[in-house]
Amino acid sequence: MAPHPELAAEQAYLDRAYRRLDAMRRAAADLRDSVIDAGPGGTHQARTERDVFVRTSLQRIEQLELGRATLCFGRIDTEGTDVFHIGRIAVSDEDQEPLVVDWRAPVAEPFYRATGRHPMGLVRRRHFATDGRTLLGIEDELFRSDGADGGTADPEMVGPGALLAALERSRSGQMRDIVATVQREQDEIIRAELPGALVVQGGPGTGKTAVALHRAAYLLYTYRFPLEQQGVLVVGPNQVFLRYIEQVLPSLGESGVVLTTLGGLMPEVRARHDEALAAARLKGDARMARVVARAVSDRERGLRNDLVVGFGALSLRVTAASTAAMIASVRRRPGPHNPRRRQVETLLLRALFDDYEHGMARRRRLNGGVDTEDSALMEFDEFRSALRRDPAVVTALDRMWPVLSAAELLHDLFGARPLIELAGRRDLTAAERDELYRPRRASLDEVAWTEADLPLLDEARALLGPIKFRRRDRDDDLVRTYGHIVVDEAQDVSPMALRMLSRRSISGSMTLVGDIGQATAPLAPASWDDVLRHLPQRRPGRVAKLTVNYRTPSEIVVVAAPVLAATGVPGLVPPRSVRSTGRLPSVRSVDKADLGEAVAAVAADELSAVDGGTVAVIAPEALVPVIGAALSDARVDWGEPDRAGLTAPITLLTLRAAKGLEFDAVVVASPAGIVAESAQGLRALFVALTRPTRRLAIVAAEPLPASLAVGLDQARFGLAESPAV
Repeated sequence: MAPHPELAAEQAYLDRAYRRLDAMRRAAADLRDSVIDAGPGGTHQARTERDVFVRTSLQRIEQLELGRATLCFGRIDTEGTDVFHIGRIAVSDEDQEPLVVDWRAPVAEPFYRATGRHPMGLVRRRHFATDGRTLLGIEDELFRSDGADGGTADPEMVGPGALLAALERSRSGQMRDIVATVQREQDEIIRAELPGALVVQGGPGTGKTAVALHRAAYLLYTYRFPLEQQGVLVVGPNQVFLRYIEQVLPSLGESGVVLTTLGGLMPEVRARHDEALAAARLKGDARMARVVARAVSDRERGLRNDLVVGFGALSLRVTAASTAAMIASVRRRPGPHNPRRRQVETLLLRALFDDYEHGMARRRRLNGGVDTEDSALMEFDEFRSALRRDPAVVTALDRMWPVLSAAELLHDLFGARPLIELAGRRDLTAAERDELYRPRRASLDEVAWTEADLPLLDEARALLGPIKFRRRDRDDDLVRTYGHIVVDEAQDVSPMALRMLSRRSISGSMTLVGDIGQATAPLAPASWDDVLRHLPQRRPGRVAKLTVNYRTPSEIVVVAAPVLAATGVPGLVPPRSVRSTGRLPSVRSVDKADLGEAVAAVAADELSAVDGGTVAVIAPEALVPVIGAALSDARVDWGEPDRAGLTAPITLLTLRAAKGLEFDAVVVASPAGIVAESAQGLRALFVALTRPTRRLAIVAAEPLPASLAVGLDQARFGLAESPAV
């Protein structure tokens, strides 16, 4: 095929843009060096300004460092003869005229949104195929003012040639950005307004994660102030996933975003193990917010008996009824629990002081109204200093209003059936209250907290407040908040965890992406309304949908569709696929004793077939050791994500670790086992089946789930229409 006639001219333009990029990078480095060479001297203001200059220069250098990423990936020509080259970052010439427009700028919107039906003032959109700084090819889309489709196969698809070329590339151990191939429906979500909570529903392969990350980059560009100061938080399901996506935002010029898991929001607590499914489901339930609040309230109580304190020759008394009235009074006051201990202390000491004054008045009367040396009346502040550390007073206060850490509160609660009964009797059944009980440990260091405990600890910390009396206690640390929060795999975030995330939002601005059909957590929502009700309500929540599957070939979607339908969740349909490989998924049935060996053999075959691509073996957790041993015996290069990330040619992982990832080929081992071990069995199987971009193989030692067998028959005999675009 003859090269595009404007290939040389466009290459020359890109060369010029790269020269200017290099010059901009040198200028930023020179500014940094000149400020550093000036030394640390001068006034405090001068030193502060120096630090700001250095920090700004470093950020600018980081933004301008693209590595092998393409600077410019396209161009738009408008009806008004204006031409704009679109790229990752803005580059200008010596006169500050734009050479490359940042993809996030308003003028770049038509590059992503213009279609044959809605050209948005364009006459041409051009896509570049590049290798580093070298332009390899050009794809042009021509538009007509009458809304004709411009010759594209799908009038709503943007740059089909560039898109399909990107989709056909082999995967690696890290996610790539999609900035050059963002589609119209994706761009509408990326550029949605900042305020409020935006939920994005998208089936497998619709680009949910990429859209969420590109949205974070767009918001930082558009709302640089205040988001750069407030911060942007991205929450993923596990560390494997975070390592998989960690290069996307830097490739888009944004390196200051915080990436973490839910557990990372509470680094002082390490979740050590899983727990029974029923207990995990209960701990994620929104009712637990009331249970924790009541557990705090139950620790605020009057004394059972009168308090008697010896003070010199006097015996001071506060009645139990008076202490109950004090507690009732302080409970009505605002604020977290721990800081209000001081109010209880003041009321208690004031009551003791009143009794002290009465006692001293009686002594004066006994002395005929004459003050003696030992009957001089003490001021309240002096009295308070003398008595506040009295053992009897401290013991009484610890009984009435103890200072507690979140860990202490929950350790006490879960380790005492009477406390569980008190806190949960209004909201939990007897069986549910039994699920919360676990034997007390000798110390907090021995407590084996679980992932489901973390949101409860955070809830308790918010209710209790800081412990100002224990400098060593890490509950004193302030919870960091953010201007915008992105949550991936949001369908698996429990209501209690959503509350945990909401507390970290400054204004309620959040983007949550997920798929109800892929919910595998113990508390799977039936709709996004079940999620939105637990988010900040400053503005009404919005739900957007992604409807096109860019990852999974139509042959695999046909197989997976009956599995999704069998989940029984209404309204779920798989997204339409843009690709077809012409190859049906393979199925191999073996004896149970031969399963590991068969999986290893099939994985080796798939690795050979994808020729440098990636292969995943997704298996039930119980079979991972067996299959791992078989892979080692077969002498194939394989790894587990916790040890090797996703760098090995073959990765062995459980369904839980596979969420959000994609591979060129996937071997699903024991589909029935995956269904059996998951809280949402068929949804878990649907997730496993939709991880591949090219090839799917199934190895089973037991009968296939009925819905999967139906899907395979439909694909084999062509009984279902392929949902390809």
